[in-house]
Amino acid sequence: MAMNLFTSGYATLAYEIAEERASALARLGQRLENALTALAEYPRTADSNREMRKRLVEQAGYALWLFVVQREACGLNKIDHVIKVYRVPNEVIARMGPLSQPRALPKKSVSPADERPPMF
Repeated sequence: MAMNLFTSGYATLAYEIAEERASALARLGQRLENALTALAEYPRTADSNREMRKRLVEQAGYALWLFVVQREACGLNKIDHVIKVYRVPNEVIARMGPLSQPRALPKKSVSPADERPPMF
């Protein structure tokens, strides 16, 4: 009886972990789609803002990287399938990876009264 409870609990946990992996994969796939759509909607003309396009390519490359890493965590290792299905441009593939300048998190405002003195 105790072994059956253990097996049942383990199966439930394994199922929930698989559910979360699939959910994260879906969220990251949507993020990649949104980044690629934003990039496609931004014109590549002589008078367009190059810095803005560069940021959009960087964001799409980051989204692609996150998606590919999550796919690998799920055991799906073929990146060429992702590139084909999502029609990822070469400039995004070349920029795939972490952001060069991560967004700065807002600093927590602390009043002098709330600050703790150093322990040593």
